This record gives sequence, structure tokens and C-alpha cells, in this order.
Amino acid sequence: MAITTYDELKSSIAEWLNRSDLTSVIPTFISLAEADLNRKVRHWRMEKRSTASTSGQYLDLPSDWLELIRVKTTGSGTMPLDMLSQDDLAERRAWRNDISGNISAYCITGGQLEFYPTPSDTQTVEITYYATLEALDDENATNWLLSSHPDVYLYSALLHAAPYLQDDPRVSVWGGLAQQAVSAANLESEKARYSGAGIRMKLRSF
Repeated sequence: MAITTYDELKSSIAEWLNRSDLTSVIPTFISLAEADLNRKVRHWRMEKRSTASTSGQYLDLPSDWLELIRVKTTGSGTMPLDMLSQDDLAERRAWRNDISGNISAYCITGGQLEFYPTPSDTQTVEITYYATLEALDDENATNWLLSSHPDVYLYSALLHAAPYLQDDPRVSVWGGLAQQAVSAANLESEKARYSGAGIRMKLRSF
């Protein structure tokens, strides 16, 4: 059975579990799988750019922000910004008596970008980041991950059904399959990113 939609995913999970009494809880298994996959999957299809103008010390991160890739200012010239720890940024701000000027660095403070120095006028900031998966539900029948890697969704949801099922001997199998599927999705992204670049990928060994 092909898995291309939310309903097909739910049906496949029920078939794999060989249970007809889990209709109400299968969506929870899928939601738990999505939360876990947001931590584990890093794919080029998750990358987004957001541009905003700011004249203040802080700027809200996008609502679907998961992890930063880079931050830069644009306009008269592109300037990549250095990422600092909160302590380093506070120390630099204190050392320079909290001067204002062109943004050169940032940190993440309370779910916002904090800039150093505070911009002396309005500057445009471009944020490249990994976005959270667009959650599946009755209103949103599919997303890029389900379309490209349905096995990631299926095995991850089955794995998160385990605590509900209690002592199911298939847990270790589902766990192994889920890990393989996630690794394959991440590797596919790396191959796509470097394809045609003449760069040899360096694979890490564990």
C-alpha cells in the first residue's frame, strides 16, 4: 500500500500494529513521531529564509524556527554575523558602553535574536534556518517528508506506539528501521547538497 497522505499513513500504522481499536490514538503516535523527527532530521527541504527590518536590540525568530544556519545583514552590503554566547555578547556590550552601530554579532536570548551592537538605524537581516515539519492532520494531508520518505513516518510512528502497546517484541525492529530511515533521509540531503560540486564528502565513522 502506497503511503502518500495522512489517512493512508494512519491506515498503514493500524495494519502494521494489527489492531483495529487504535483509531483515536494513532494521531498521537504520529504527533510524537514528528516531535522526535524535528530533533533528528536535517534535510535541505527544511531550510527556509526569512528577511526582516529591525532598528532594535531584539528580533523575533520565525514561528517555525527550529535551528539557525546563518544570519547576515543585507542592503548596501552583505555582512555575515558572528554568533556569540549570551555571556560573550553581554561582555562585549558592556566593554563598549552599549554603543549603537552596524550589527556585527548575535546570540539567541529568550527565543529572540539579540544583536550587537544595537543598530543605530534600520537594518535588514536575513535569517537562514531549519524549519519544523509541517504537521500532518485532517486539514494538512501531506508534507515533503511523507511524500519523499514515507518509511520515516511509518517506522517512527510505530516506535512511538510502543509505550502504549507495552512489551511489544517488535519494538527493537521498529527502532532499527526508524533509525535507518532517518539516516537515509539525512544522507540523501547531503548527497543532493554536494552533487555536481566536485567535493568529496567526508563520512564520519562511529
